[in-house]
Amino acid sequence: METNKDIKILLVEDDTNLGFIIQDNLKSEGFEVILATDGEQALLTYKKYNFNICILDIMLPKYDGFSIAKDIRKTNSNIPILFLSAKTMIEDKTEGFNSGGDDYLTKPFSMAELVLRIKSLLKRINNIEKSVEGYQLGNIFFDLINYKLINKDQEKKLTKKEAEILKLLCKQQNKVIERDVILKYIWGNDSYFNGRSLDVFITKLRKYLDSDSSISIMNVHGVGFCLKTENES
Repeated sequence: METNKDIKILLVEDDTNLGFIIQDNLKSEGFEVILATDGEQALLTYKKYNFNICILDIMLPKYDGFSIAKDIRKTNSNIPILFLSAKTMIEDKTEGFNSGGDDYLTKPFSMAELVLRIKSLLKRINNIEKSVEGYQLGNIFFDLINYKLINKDQEKKLTKKEAEILKLLCKQQNKVIERDVILKYIWGNDSYFNGRSLDVFITKLRKYLDSDSSISIMNVHGVGFCLKTENES
């Protein structure tokens, strides 16, 4: 059974005193909490670790919370995002949800309510993610646990990079993922060398998947890649 100590939280709050108070309180509940104090640091931290939930202030230096949420949603449509804000206007809340947020808590708030909101969001997403041990792509099953493509009695073992790229495409299947988003998510930067490596991995993945004509990795010229499947699960 998953406990609070298994939950890693990204907390983004530019008010250092408030950030430390929230961090300490959540740690006392058993959560692991990493605090970022501006938008740029938040995105770098998000890409460095595997978080279970993101808690974002809106008014931040460099990038605001809405921009951070939109960037996260380019690569992860499932991770819960909770906004914390002193903004109480319905327009602000609407923008929060439109940018990819799952919940919106206005300041001031009680720690008890914050913890309840966190647990509620985690419970909802865990019910989804616990069932995802892989993706069924036509006749091919992508085993996320063992990095394998399984088609009837045939298996193909993927490298870690191949699996990471395919997993990202699967999460957003039938949607275009920008090339620089993939590069920054997988390698941390969009250098020319990494771009060439991505092209090689995409070519290999296409070869692995060509046994099923219902699956294809499309190159959207000048934009990025799209995993086209007949199933959108």
